[in-house]
Amino acid sequence: MVLFATGKYRARFAEGEADVLRCQRLRYLAFVAGRGLRRAGSGPEIDSDPEIDSDRFDTVCRHVMIEEVRSGQLVCCFRMLPLESGAEIGRSYSAQYYGLGRLARYPGRMVEMGRFCIHPAHRDPAIPRLAWSIMSRFVDAERVELIFGCSSFHGVDAEGYRDAFALLKEKHLAPRRWLPRVKAPRVFCFARLLRLARPDLKLALRRMPPLLRSYLAMGGWVSDHAVIDPDLETLHVFTGVEMKRVPEGRAGLLRRARA
Repeated sequence: MVLFATGKYRARFAEGEADVLRCQRLRYLAFVAGRGLRRAGSGPEIDSDPEIDSDRFDTVCRHVMIEEVRSGQLVCCFRMLPLESGAEIGRSYSAQYYGLGRLARYPGRMVEMGRFCIHPAHRDPAIPRLAWSIMSRFVDAERVELIFGCSSFHGVDAEGYRDAFALLKEKHLAPRRWLPRVKAPRVFCFARLLRLARPDLKLALRRMPPLLRSYLAMGGWVSDHAVIDPDLETLHVFTGVEMKRVPEGRAGLLRRARA
């Protein structure tokens, strides 16, 4: 079923194993091959196929595919895990890495967004705009109150992102009632370690991952620490967006996105 179509792109949910496999192959291309890594993920969850990125959450998520109409090529994909309330947050991918006991009290519907990637050969800015439009329409239709996920920085050198983390500490920490706690074995506690640091705003925004910038522009917030993932060679922060906090102008722009 086509969720949304423009002159150049169409978006739809994956239908069956073949579609999910296409998403996994694009994720491998974006997350592993394109960055010179050998494998994605960790432990026994990795599929035996060396050219796909897969884990156990693929079977319980809904996968969104954005394809080029003319060629049929998959240019973007991401997955969503709808949850009825915070009581189900332990089922999420993020719960592997963060202590989410506080968010377990969240009363509204949630959706975890993850594995967002764009084909390296397709850098059309219309593609992420279309992805956010699809997400916005899904959120409206399902009455979702919180979007969350992990936002990743390439590499594990936290010092290289000092200004970005200092900006997150200064302006974008989660409300204390929802703040995730440390759970992963290796973390960078930037809110504590950079408590006296003042960010260079231009440098901070330049070093901020584009997906995280989009979340922050919608009023999003983050954990006070980054998880160090040596397998994917990333640093990631838990990120949440409460829909009631999204500026109305921004929400309208997302819903009207065109490609």
